[in-house]
Amino acid sequence: MSDDGAATGDDRTTDDGAAVVAAAEAVAERIEAERDHLTQLDSAIGDADHGGNMARGWAAAADAARDLDDPDAETVAKTVGKTLMAEVGGASGPLFGGSLVFAAGELDEGVTPETAVAFAETYLEKVEDRGDARVGDQTMVDALTPAVHTFKKSIEVDDLPPIEALAKAVDAAERGVAFTVPIRARKGRASYLGWRSVGHQDPGATSALFILEELLDVAADRLGVDVPETDASSPTIPDEDPDEAAGDSPEAASEDD
Repeated sequence: MSDDGAATGDDRTTDDGAAVVAAAEAVAERIEAERDHLTQLDSAIGDADHGGNMARGWAAAADAARDLDDPDAETVAKTVGKTLMAEVGGASGPLFGGSLVFAAGELDEGVTPETAVAFAETYLEKVEDRGDARVGDQTMVDALTPAVHTFKKSIEVDDLPPIEALAKAVDAAERGVAFTVPIRARKGRASYLGWRSVGHQDPGATSALFILEELLDVAADRLGVDVPETDASSPTIPDEDPDEAAGDSPEAASEDD
């Protein structure tokens, strides 16, 4: 701290790094707590390894972040991402971890409303590219897209405090997760089930929601405030309708399965 009590650039950078470490630790704890739930979701439409893979990867990522010496936010985020890539099996490692490595570069000047928006947009873009997925494919993109769009609008258009913007983003992600239930999977192992994937919640989208919820809790805790209450307004999401995302009908698509 400087003599007048204002945070210097180095102080702020260290604080931002510590916040990202705290977030990694919180996410690791949450994913471990939700391991069985995620495994159950993945058992219905996947190979039942999502819970274990994510729990193992995030535990290792939290350890790696904790071992860093006074890092900045970019360094922590890249370390977490690289560890997830190495430790999380299947497609989730590159999606959750590889995308984080790329997005971390947006935090080179610390965590601000502007860099947070840039980080979120880059992360979503990389997830979409790596998974070749879009809204309506029953993937984590269905949770991330409304969250990122809502966060950006809340910051840049509505001029809300970042903590309120993040709370709205979490609500949007929650509705995005619910959106995965009535639609047909078009990407990943779940897509092999065809219409039998309808009615099941996507485990990747669920993990993304848990991560966002922990980011919100950590942010509120470090600010010393309660998590803001939000209204029930619709998330900012591209026009997409469950029926259109799923196709015309199971009967009409039976020849595809």
